Amino acid sequence: MSVNLQTPIDYLKGVGPNRADLLRSELGIHTYQDLINLFPNRYIDRTKYYKINALQQNNAEVQVVGTIISFREVAQKRGKRLVADFKDDTGVMELVWFRGQKWIRESLKTGQPYVIFGKTNWYNGKFSMPHPELELLNEHEKNLRSAMQAIYPSTEKLSNKGITNRVITKIMQQLFLETKGQFVETLSKTILGQLKLISKSDALFNIHFPKSSNLLSKAQFRLKFEELFYIQLQLILKNLIHKSKIKGFKFDKVGDYFNIFYKDHLPFELTSAQKRVLKEIRSDLGSNAQMNRLLQGDVGSGKTIVAFMSMLMGLDNSFQCCLMAPTEILSVQHYNGLIELCNKLNISISLLTGSSKTSERKEIHENLENGSLQILVGTHALLEDKVKFKNLGLAIIDEQHRFGVAQRSKLWHKNTSPPHVLVMTATPIPRTLAMSVYGDLDISVIDELPAGRKPIKTVHRYDNNRLNVFKFMKDEIAKGRQVYVVYPLIQESEKMDYKDLMDGYESISREFPLPQYQISIVHGKMKASDKDYEMQRFAKGETNIMVATTVIEVGVNVPNASVMVIESAERFGLSQLHQLRGRVGRGAEQSYCILMTSHKLSNDSKTRLETMVRSNDGFEIAEVDLKLRGPGDIMGTQQSGILNLRIADIVKDKAILDQARYFAKTILKIDPSLSLPENKFILQTYRQMAKYKNIWNYIS
Repeated sequence: MSVNLQTPIDYLKGVGPNRADLLRSELGIHTYQDLINLFPNRYIDRTKYYKINALQQNNAEVQVVGTIISFREVAQKRGKRLVADFKDDTGVMELVWFRGQKWIRESLKTGQPYVIFGKTNWYNGKFSMPHPELELLNEHEKNLRSAMQAIYPSTEKLSNKGITNRVITKIMQQLFLETKGQFVETLSKTILGQLKLISKSDALFNIHFPKSSNLLSKAQFRLKFEELFYIQLQLILKNLIHKSKIKGFKFDKVGDYFNIFYKDHLPFELTSAQKRVLKEIRSDLGSNAQMNRLLQGDVGSGKTIVAFMSMLMGLDNSFQCCLMAPTEILSVQHYNGLIELCNKLNISISLLTGSSKTSERKEIHENLENGSLQILVGTHALLEDKVKFKNLGLAIIDEQHRFGVAQRSKLWHKNTSPPHVLVMTATPIPRTLAMSVYGDLDISVIDELPAGRKPIKTVHRYDNNRLNVFKFMKDEIAKGRQVYVVYPLIQESEKMDYKDLMDGYESISREFPLPQYQISIVHGKMKASDKDYEMQRFAKGETNIMVATTVIEVGVNVPNASVMVIESAERFGLSQLHQLRGRVGRGAEQSYCILMTSHKLSNDSKTRLETMVRSNDGFEIAEVDLKLRGPGDIMGTQQSGILNLRIADIVKDKAILDQARYFAKTILKIDPSLSLPENKFILQTYRQMAKYKNIWNYIS
């Protein structure tokens, strides 16, 4: 009879209720299955035995065979320590215990051969080993053993309660004895054959008790592939089910709004990337399924015009559209950009934010419900229950990572049938991460900049070059350009930031005196109306320099600004630096980004600055960022720890992820319901995972 892996861990011989409670609370191990999936962090070579006279003073973990010849207690500041002399045929060393002396004294025998294992210290001209692992030599030779010993994840509490690595290894051995090491296969013969994977049972045995380093790497590959395969299968299935179940509005025609705009009012030639993305959106909107697409494009790649042309397809089919942005500044900017285009086509458009007046709101609500308002732009205010559309056909969400899934679904319920959804982001997400986190969205990428845009030149300068930087700023201002100077904002130390900003403002005011130069200042302590006033002055060209904290990261569009100076650039993350740099380079002139730092830089900071100087490509920058920070941070706080992977690593195992996605897609293309006999194991595993929610652990 096979053991049920969903059996509670309490029933495993050697665990018992107290240990079970600790394993649950500390490592999240509730069942046999959870224990088998507790994969080791690293391995120690246990094939090598050292002689005492060959030990090195390097605090390494070693294994020695010998006998205990005597015990003694030694007084110390608090209590006593137990010391044993341990001897082999080349010399003597000490074994030391600071706790559990009585039990150890009673359980260990002198004159019998033991194998000891642990870290060595060099003390008073002698080697010692505190709290060694000990095993009688004859027991050691009988045990289920492997060339490399697994070291498992642990916590301080587990160590303090005596659940050592050795205890975990013992209960793992017990689990293999009870299950006879037989585990149900989870992948199809096709996959096993094509990728030459070892069986599930062999993989699990060799991950815990590797027979050789070759078998260990085969086991790791097999288990990483499986983990990533089921995440991809889950996401792609979700997408397929979504498309088959959730019918979208079919936009049958491309009509006058779109065609007249394209022929007569397009402000610039579309890039081939924009055309490709429009085709992808067009084919989604023309099918029967609801569109759920992520549009990624770097700062300044022209996502807004693609969004607008998608809305025109909606209007051509008599639907309303909305565009939601995370901040008031950004939604106002979108509105100002779109209203010019709408006026040429006689399209009615309104703006709804937290600061819209009651009278305006009332009018907007009425016009939305009677259908005379065609496009609504706004912030979270669009989600309020009072906001009701007559027939919302397309919802566009900008900067997705700032909106939760719950907010997205609120938009859905504004209608009898859910509208098509286009999610836009200017924070490029590395492809690997996008495939795993947004695998249920179709992804479009605009990967080229509009013609005539010159790449921004980025340089790194140290503080002692400041006078040269000031001179460069003066030269650019003399050509009629404008300059941003940005200071970091670190919430914990508002006083310090404010001081930095004010000190900077003073030194710039001295260097750029009135009336020759005008300076705007914007920071978090100002009233919203004052901020807007200063931003407007800068946008109209009334001031030459804008000194600001990162308030301007998202949202100000001043084509005449050609220089971005970022102070203490080492205190910013890569994606933030890239976003800030994207505030310049919006006009036809050559633009510059100057990263100012002190000479003291960590290795990570150096990598960040070198990457910025080398590359303007947001996707490359995001890849470097992912390597430096790990997937959790990239997605922002509310989504950190987005993938709780047990063995795979989304950065290092990118190649395995690509293979896993390829196989998941190929199988579902041929057999979307997984009903073919050859996919029997995959279907069983998938159902099992869904039933016990294992798969959902990965996707927060």
